[in-house]
Amino acid sequence: MPKTPAELERKVDQLDNDVHEIYSMLTAVTEHQLAHDARFDSIDGRLDGHNTRLDSIGEKLDTVITMLGGEPRG
Repeated sequence: MPKTPAELERKVDQLDNDVHEIYSMLTAVTEHQLAHDARFDSIDGRLDGHNTRLDSIGEKLDTVITMLGGEPRG
């Protein structure tokens, strides 16, 4: 059964509203992803700092072990 012009216009309007809502949702998802990316970058930086510090501590421990007559592990 063919649709009337009013029904077609209502359907087009609904589809247009749906498309705008989808774009709004995609924008929100993109914003969240960017925030997460920034947070992960921050965490990566902190972990790099921890790794550097742990490497330094490991070197100092190797020195102490050597001074005590042992064999360093690293």
